[in-house]
Amino acid sequence: MTVRVVTDSAADIPADLARTKNITVVPLTVRFGSESYLSGVELGADEFWEKLRTSTEPPATAAPSAGDFQQAYERLISEGATGIVSIHLSSKLSATYQSAAVAAKEVTAVPIEVVDTLEASAAEGLLALHAAERAAEGAGAAEIAADVEALRPRIKLFGTIDTLEYLRRGGRIGGAQALLGTMLKFKPIIGVEDGIVEPIGRVRTRAKALEHIVELVKADESRIGRLVAISANAVDTDRFLELLEGVVHVEPGDVWAFGPIVGTHAGPGVIGVAYVCSGD
Repeated sequence: MTVRVVTDSAADIPADLARTKNITVVPLTVRFGSESYLSGVELGADEFWEKLRTSTEPPATAAPSAGDFQQAYERLISEGATGIVSIHLSSKLSATYQSAAVAAKEVTAVPIEVVDTLEASAAEGLLALHAAERAAEGAGAAEIAADVEALRPRIKLFGTIDTLEYLRRGGRIGGAQALLGTMLKFKPIIGVEDGIVEPIGRVRTRAKALEHIVELVKADESRIGRLVAISANAVDTDRFLELLEGVVHVEPGDVWAFGPIVGTHAGPGVIGVAYVCSGD
């Protein structure tokens, strides 16, 4: 048995892909008032967006406990794992990484490496996929963790959202706080920089926002290794994919859905890309 890879549901890896790549996904929790759901287990992306539309209670998220991770690690060891690499949502956005790190100290039967991606959504997911591919090649836990950390600066995540209100509510807004008063007439372009959601531009219309993201991708065109398009069931997803096809081909399996965790903090209509750049 090889090293096994663990991530969390904020990575937005499609369930079938996670199973195929032998990635264990530990779910975060989404709460609507008194109702709690395990993200990706009891509440999928489509159900989440419908509930967000109809619920009178705003959603909130909670990280898995250290016990949740310990249980996952011990199960993998019982199945024959020789090591574990646990790859997680930015520690500046969630306590998920800290829970995993605490659990890793309690489980000593095999080496466990816990990596803070300083990313979210598909950017985190691409790092987990890289780890799974290295594990399938027979690499050890420490080697895989080092590879992921070396790849981390070459991951990019860009998106546009309809409103900054959801980020403001959750306190995940970073430097975008300064834009709140000026966003009524603009569509923000956001990214994750040093683990925090930051504004990287603003345009007048949604159509211009999609075009701007494609221009950001085009600037890296010659260096892009793999690109994932991500959508919160947005009505203009097909148009966005058409624009991207003018720059880079997107495989059908590389169109992912923003799930409940990112959706809680980004709100409806969010759309974007994550991709890996080759080394300079």
